[in-house]
This record gives sequence, C-alpha cells and structure tokens, in this order.
Amino acid sequence: MKKIFVFFTFLVITFSSSAKIYKVGAGKTYTLPSQVANLVNNGDTVDIDAGTYSDCATWTQNNLLLRGVGGMAHIKDVVCSGKGIWNFSGTNITTEYIEFSGAANPDLNGAGIRGQGGAFTVRYCYFHDNENGILCNDPVAGTSDVLVEYSEFANNGQGDGYSHNMYIGNMKNFTLRYCYTHHAKIGHEIKSRAQNNYILYNRISDETTGTASRNIDLPNGGLAVIIGNLIEQGPNSGNSNMIGYGLEGLSNPAPQNVYLVNNTIVNDRSGGSFVNIQSGTGLLKMVNNIFAGSGTLISGTATTLDTMTNWVSSAFSTLGFANASNYDYQLLATAKVIGKGSNPGTAGSYSLTPVSEYVHTGNRHNRPVNGTIDIGAYEYVQATGIKNSIVTTSPFTIFPNPVSSKLNIAIDALHAGKLTIIDALGRILFSEEIEQGTKHVEILMENYPSGFYSVAYLSNNEIIYRILIKE
Repeated sequence: MKKIFVFFTFLVITFSSSAKIYKVGAGKTYTLPSQVANLVNNGDTVDIDAGTYSDCATWTQNNLLLRGVGGMAHIKDVVCSGKGIWNFSGTNITTEYIEFSGAANPDLNGAGIRGQGGAFTVRYCYFHDNENGILCNDPVAGTSDVLVEYSEFANNGQGDGYSHNMYIGNMKNFTLRYCYTHHAKIGHEIKSRAQNNYILYNRISDETTGTASRNIDLPNGGLAVIIGNLIEQGPNSGNSNMIGYGLEGLSNPAPQNVYLVNNTIVNDRSGGSFVNIQSGTGLLKMVNNIFAGSGTLISGTATTLDTMTNWVSSAFSTLGFANASNYDYQLLATAKVIGKGSNPGTAGSYSLTPVSEYVHTGNRHNRPVNGTIDIGAYEYVQATGIKNSIVTTSPFTIFPNPVSSKLNIAIDALHAGKLTIIDALGRILFSEEIEQGTKHVEILMENYPSGFYSVAYLSNNEIIYRILIKE
C-alpha cells in the first residue's frame, strides 16, 4: 500500500523598497497600461486592476513586474508596432495574471507577448485566440532565459502552420512547467529553437476538436529534458508525429540529447509516430513513459538509444487510466504500470527523477514517493483516497490576488472540508474545518511575510489548490 507525502516548494519573491508601484484601472490616474509604459524605471511594478483593456504597450525598462490584481487583467485586440499586444524591449520582465487575446497583424504573426529584449518570465497568464501566444527571439543569440509557468495557451495560431501557441526563438534556456497548452490552430502546441529546453509537468493536448500539428517541436536540437508531461494528440492533427526533434537540422550547440522521462503520451490519431528524431541525434533516453495508442514508437536513429521500463500499448482498456476519454490519465488500482518503473538517473548534474505532478488547470503538486516509482506522469495514491483535482469544476475563488491585508475565499457549494494556507517552506500557517454550506471565509494576512503561498481545500476526497501572492 502506498502512502502520499506532500511537500510544497515555491519561489520566494522580494520587493525593493526603492521601486515605485504604478496603479492602473478605472477611476485611477492611469486608466490604460500604455499610459505608464514610458514612465516606469528599472525595477518598478505596474498593478493593473482586473478588467478589459483594448490597449497595447512596449516596455523598454528592465526588471519590471507587470501584474493583474483582483483577478485577470484582460488586454486585447490591439498590437503595437505591428508586433504584439505587449512588446518587451527590456530584459528580466515578469508578467503575472494577465490575459492576452486577439493579437493580429498584416504579417500574420501578431503575438500576445513579443519578446525581443532578452530574459522574461510569465506566470499565471492566459493566452488565447492570438496569431501567436508568445513569440520571442534573443537579441544576442543564446544568452537569455525564458520561464513560463502556471499558464494556459489556447486556440492561438493564424491557421497557416507558421504560427503557434508559443514560438520560442534562439534563447539559451526555455523552461515550460505546470502549464496547459491546447488547441493550437494548425501550428504547434510548443515550438522552441532554444539551445536548452526543459518541458516539465504540463498538459499538452489537442483533444477531440484540436487541429494542432506537433505537440512539441524542437527543430534545431540541443538539450531537451521532457519530464512528467501529459501529451495527447487528437484525431484531427495534421501531423503524423507528436514530438519532433532536430528535424530542421541539429544546429544548436551540443549536446544533441533528448531525455524523455515519466511522461504519459497518448495518440488518439490513427498511425504516425510518437517520437521523430533527426538521424544523428547523440542520445535518446526514454525511461518510465507510457505510450498509449497506435503508431511507431521512434522514427529516426540516435547514436545512443537508451530505453528502460517504458509501457507501450494500443489497448487503452488495459492501461488502468482513471478516465482516458476525459483526458484523466491518473492511475486506477488495476494499472499494470504501478511499481514497474526504474531509476531514470541524471542528465549530467540534472536529476531526471520526477518531483511534481500536473494538476489541472495549470498547476502542480509534489509527486508522492514511496517504494518503486510508477511508470507515467502520475503515481498511484490509494492509501489516502485523495486524488488530484484534474478537473476543477468546483467553485473555489481567492481574491484579491496578490493580497496585502484581507484575503477573501469563496467556497460556495463545496462539501465540508479543511482549508489550509501553506508557506514556501511547507509550513501550515492556517488550518480550519469548513462546515457544509459555508459560502465565504475571510483571513487577515497583514502579518504574513511577502512571498508565495499555497491555498488548499480538502473536500470530498479531492484536493483543490490555488497559488497566492502576499505583497
């Protein structure tokens, strides 16, 4: 019998006492983000009230924090300089709680974010119905990093096959984690020319109506670390393979290595191949993956092929998925992959052991550890009977977020349960039993340190998570 041990690790943010915070919203001095774009200095913060803004902006300063407050700030339908809704010319820009939609231009490559100033971070954002969700290039090739986490990409792409949910150019490192990317229009769910790609604990799927090409396309090779993802190709995909590597030439610096570890990869399309690599790839290491559905496992050849304890089956009924027709690939007690994995080892000094599991929509929790690891993106957790909130249809809303003093939690219609707040070190700072029918809870947080917290609600054998920022 397995036991679940849950720990929480989050990044801790700090706020400079010398930086200025600009407030944007109805009734404020600045009613549009573009009005402060030329006023901010390096290190400043722009807080944008939840609401809808038909506006665009170019951000030229460095180390900016641009964030929606009280919910998503929806920026839509206008691009600046024929490029993006937001154009980044500065470096180390962080964007949080912003929704981008409707980016289009005559060149058919309008983007929610057009990054051309170097490194940037995106978290808790939503990109949909743009010609590209994110489109970026490094001003000095191979020197800057891009981090995208806790975000959703949907229905981006012009439909010509040259625009995508995200198109990452010649960056040094690209990390995509805890995200949901789906229904790209003809283009790829993920396309990256970065030298090093870390694709970790995401849901990457086409589903019934999607028309995306590849789930993951890394056309120039380099280092690819792909761990703990749910990767699903729908029946309407126009591409015969799901993961492409080096197919436009292995032009990125060595190593030309692919590490595919503890993913659940499902082909709902007839035929094709799961992994298509450029012949001459240095290493293809595949460990503890589930390959479900029809198709050739590997197309192309690698100098070194290292495959261990993968599970390949075209019969979904034998795999023990909780609800494959609803894309819930958690494991039932009957799953034959339980306890059948092996130690995936390392990629140089980088550990390949999965430490997280994707939680829908665009979230994560720690992967349980007990005994021999299971094959696939999920570990079976019978002992507690608690499951991931793979579909969070239950209303559970926290606001404002970020919060400075009073946190409001709406839990209307949930069953009785326990509400907790957990800090970045995994310490429970608040815990309260919630009675059936409770509609609303208020928590005073003036004395909580600034940083990231997890708000968790355990109810009816389900855990629902929300991420909270305390200013």
